[in-house]
Amino acid sequence: MSVSTAMIDVDSLRDRFRRAAEAAASAGVDALLVSPGSDLRYLLGAGGSSFERLTCLVLPAAGSAAEPALVVPKLEYPGYAGVPTDDLGVHVSTWVDGEDPYRLVADVLKASKSVAVTDMMPALHTLGLRDALPDARQSLAGPVLRELRMRKDAGEIEALRKAGAAIDRVHARMGEWLRAGRTEAEVGADIAAAIVEEGHTVADFVIVGSGPNGASPHHGVSDRVIEQGDVVVVDIGGPVPEGYNSDSTRTYAVGTPAFDDVASTYAVLQAAQQAAVDAAGPGVTAEAVDAAARDVIADAGFGEFFVHRTGHGIGLDVHEDPYIVSGNDLVLEAGMAFSVEPGIYLPGRWGARIEDIVVVTEEGAVRLNTRPHELAVLHP
Repeated sequence: MSVSTAMIDVDSLRDRFRRAAEAAASAGVDALLVSPGSDLRYLLGAGGSSFERLTCLVLPAAGSAAEPALVVPKLEYPGYAGVPTDDLGVHVSTWVDGEDPYRLVADVLKASKSVAVTDMMPALHTLGLRDALPDARQSLAGPVLRELRMRKDAGEIEALRKAGAAIDRVHARMGEWLRAGRTEAEVGADIAAAIVEEGHTVADFVIVGSGPNGASPHHGVSDRVIEQGDVVVVDIGGPVPEGYNSDSTRTYAVGTPAFDDVASTYAVLQAAQQAAVDAAGPGVTAEAVDAAARDVIADAGFGEFFVHRTGHGIGLDVHEDPYIVSGNDLVLEAGMAFSVEPGIYLPGRWGARIEDIVVVTEEGAVRLNTRPHELAVLHP
């Protein structure tokens, strides 16, 4: 198994361990049980993959007599060779087929009464740990870890900036591929290759929504042939080697738009996206940023055609906290990063979306995407 290892210095990982252990203690849980995924990558610098064999980081709460441990199948341990377990004080406990890995976790925690498992731990392992720790109440680790992960440090912000610049370079090349006579799938394949060429490890998603397909926010790609006059929504992203993700949407027209209302409607969308970016800053609630975009669109008569939240947090996951949505009264702080992506979707006709990643600073919010926001008209 190949384990993707992030380029994080040991001191940063030690600090994350300390803060996570303190957060667990504050939440009243005895330990965090972290399976492969973005939470493991955040804490250990390596994400790994989840299989039927258990891999689990056991991170006891601050004040516990237990020591951190990494329980990992012996056949998969070589993939973790680059993880500084000794420097982090993590005991590695390997196991082979036929042994009970859940008992190894239980042996670390002894008489624990409460454990928090990562949100995406497979049920197979969650239930196995429940059987091995029958007296320990299980809860989700998400509420504990999201408080840490929402506030990006300088290194994380730089990785997000790198990802933003890489996806901007892909958007800058859109004229190479997007034209009438090609299918969405053909254009999407070229975009996916360029995402990797421009510095990502993989193309995580590619949306090419042409004509009426652009009115479906998460359309993907299809065999529809792009036509002259189509408005096309292109939403793309993926991780850079540091593990942090890009996510940026621009809307294009293949020649002069076929519908007369495109320019006026798109102007509303552009104003809404700008209003939301302007509203973002420390001390502002997430729902206030959502309202800033939504109010512009609603006042112009398109409220029913804006069918999703204004944004989502981004980092080691493409979608994570904070969510920029009505009802979220979270107060934004410096270091929080999220998308600002209002859209207007006219069923059966066309749609448009503009998306940038922004980072909250002490003074306001800074865009990590710098491509123009105007409707980009592509000519042969």
